[in-house]
Amino acid sequence: MPRVRRVRGEAFLALALLNIFVLITGFVALDVIEARPLPAVPNPVTHADGVAAVAPAAPTPADPARIADILDDPMSSSGLEEGLSGYVVDGVTGETLFERDADTPVTPASTTKIATAVTVLDAVGPDHVLRTEAYFDPGTNRVVLRGGGDATLTATADPAAYPQAATLSELAEDTAAALADLGSDTVSVGYDDSLFTGSETGPGWKPNYVTEGSTATIHALMVDSGRVDPDVSTRSPNPPLAAAEAFADQLERAGLTVEGSPAEAEASGDPVASVDSMPMSALVEFMMLASDNNMAESMSRIAALELGEEPSFAGGAAATHRVMDDLGIEGVSLSDNSGLSTENRITPRALVQLVKVAAEEPRFNAAVTGLPTANSTGTLAGRYSEFSSSHDAAGLVRGKTGTLDGVSTLAGTIHDQEGNVFVFALMANSAGASGPQLDTLAAALSRCGCS
Repeated sequence: MPRVRRVRGEAFLALALLNIFVLITGFVALDVIEARPLPAVPNPVTHADGVAAVAPAAPTPADPARIADILDDPMSSSGLEEGLSGYVVDGVTGETLFERDADTPVTPASTTKIATAVTVLDAVGPDHVLRTEAYFDPGTNRVVLRGGGDATLTATADPAAYPQAATLSELAEDTAAALADLGSDTVSVGYDDSLFTGSETGPGWKPNYVTEGSTATIHALMVDSGRVDPDVSTRSPNPPLAAAEAFADQLERAGLTVEGSPAEAEASGDPVASVDSMPMSALVEFMMLASDNNMAESMSRIAALELGEEPSFAGGAAATHRVMDDLGIEGVSLSDNSGLSTENRITPRALVQLVKVAAEEPRFNAAVTGLPTANSTGTLAGRYSEFSSSHDAAGLVRGKTGTLDGVSTLAGTIHDQEGNVFVFALMANSAGASGPQLDTLAAALSRCGCS
C-alpha cells in the first residue's frame, strides 16, 4: 500500500476509534494525557461474584535523580553531543523531572505543529469548519469554485474514511441541482484562490520541498493537499487549477456540459452550493497524525483571519505568537507553521507547556488526541518496531515527530512501568540527528521504575 494512502487511512481510522471512545465515555484532561492502547490479554478477564475488585495502586511519584540516571547513559552514547536538549515533567503534577538546555531555542521541525494546533483551536474553536463554495454568474454561465482553506478536500468520497472529508463530487451534484432550477445545463468553470495572500512558499524553505513531495505550494484551494493523486506524494505544480479541473470533471459526471478549460475568476454574489470540512478538532487530529504540512499552513491562515492578521506566512506566525502570549508560553518564534522553515525556534520547555495546556483545556484536546502512537499510528507507525531496540516502548510513547536535515525532535507523553505519565520534549539539532536516536531516550523513560 502506498505510504500516502496508508498514513491517511491510519489517521482516519484513529479518528474513528477516538470518536467512538468519546461518544461512549467522554474524557477529562487526565484521561486525554494518559490515553494509550490497552495491553494484550491472553484470556478473558472476569470478576468472581461477591469478590471486590482490587483498586490499582496509585503511581509512585518519579524521582528526578532517577530520571537523570536513566537518561545519562543513552544520552552519552547517542552521538548527539552538544546538540541535544530536553525537558520532562510529571504529567499530573507538572513537577520538573529532567531538564537539559530546556530554555534554549532550537529548530523544532514539525513539532511546530503542536503550536499551530493550539493556535487554530484557540482562534476558531474545535467545531469550526472550512467551507468550499461554488458560485454561478448567469450572465456568463460560469461556475466559480472558491477555496476555503480545506486541504483535505478530495474529489470523491473514500467509503472507509471517518469522518468523511468534503468532496468535489458532492459539491458538483449540489451545483448541478441548483443550476437545473435556473435552467442552465452548459457552463464554463472558473476558480478563486484569493482567500490566502503572500508567498506560496515559506521563509527558510529549501527549494526541493515541493519537488520531493513534502508539501505543495500554499493555497486556499487544493485537493488532497495538492497531490496529483491521493496515493502518491507528488504535488501538482498548480494546485488551484488542478482542483478546478477535478471540479469540472465532477460537474460533467453530475450531468452538466462544461465548455473550455478552467480559468482564474473572482467569485461574487451568493454561493449556489457548498461543502464543509470535518470539524476543526478532526482536522487538527488528522494534521497531527499525518504531519500534513499544507493543512498546518492553512490552519495558521485561518487563525490569522480570525485574529485580524494577514492570511500569509507572516500573518500565521503573528497569530501564533499572539496566542502563545495569551497563554503565557514563552520560547516560540516562528516563520512558518508547518515546521519546514529552518528559521523557526522553539524551546523544549515551550513544547512541554503546549502539550500540558492541550491536555488540560478541553478546547485544545485535539492537539493531544492527535499525537501519533509508537509502532501504531501516524508518523510513529514505523518506529519502535519489533526490529528496534526501542520496541518495548511501543504503545507507551505518543508524540509529534519532527525531521529536517540535521534536526530530529519528539514531544508528547510517555508511560513508565510504575504507572507514571511524563510529558516530554527531546530535541536534537546535530548533524546526522535521527528519530531512532531520540526513540532510545523515550524508551529509556518508558522502562523506568523511577520512584
